Amino acid sequence: MVLAAGLGTRLRPLTDDRPKALVEIAGRTMLEITLSRLRDFGIRQVIINVHHLADVLVNYLRQRNNFGMNIEVSREDVLLDTGGGLKKAAYFFAGSNEPFLLHNVDVISTVDFNRIVAHHREHHALATLAVQDRPSPRHLFFDARLQLCGRRINGQSHEEIARSATNLTPLAFSGIHIISPQIFELLTEEGAFSIIEPYLRLAGEGERILGFRADEYYWRDLGKLESIRQAEEDLQSGTFHLSAWPSAGQT
Repeated sequence: MVLAAGLGTRLRPLTDDRPKALVEIAGRTMLEITLSRLRDFGIRQVIINVHHLADVLVNYLRQRNNFGMNIEVSREDVLLDTGGGLKKAAYFFAGSNEPFLLHNVDVISTVDFNRIVAHHREHHALATLAVQDRPSPRHLFFDARLQLCGRRINGQSHEEIARSATNLTPLAFSGIHIISPQIFELLTEEGAFSIIEPYLRLAGEGERILGFRADEYYWRDLGKLESIRQAEEDLQSGTFHLSAWPSAGQT
């Protein structure tokens, strides 16, 4: 699932006439870049949640024949945040016992999906979050076994501990997770909510919500104009590379 329903207010004026997912980096949209990463990993079935200028995104996909992938769209009349958006799309994953990948459209990275899936399976996790040791206004706390224990928001101003442990390590979440479909049976939250809320609750109840250290990989949040410019500079300098994309409609 690609989370693409955000308003993109920090990217104005670019998002005045297009959804955030269609803002371009070096001539390619965030959505195309994300889908190309998923395709390289072998994923062909994707659901994308949409809200702001939803028809523009739907038409974009239609004109490109869904890039040769099987893509469904989950329309949100009211923004449901990451957790609510995922819960609304639960039908898409019905009948499957295989873990799935949840990816924010406004992040770009070289995180190895094969490694994070292997980590998820090896440790029989309910959810596995790609995390890094980097500055962030929000950090998640993990214990020595990389089990989620709490979070800190805005520096030291707010801390929440869901699971007691010693020597907690604050790590920044990347917006990339591997999730087992059993989570849908455990999502008691309703309406709009962040996926971090049930993660913390479930971690406190003993479920395996794990971190995967992704420090070695390139990662950038594309939610601000300056971040777009920096990503383009990084791409031009060879700091990271984008995979080639087949022509629209090619399978």
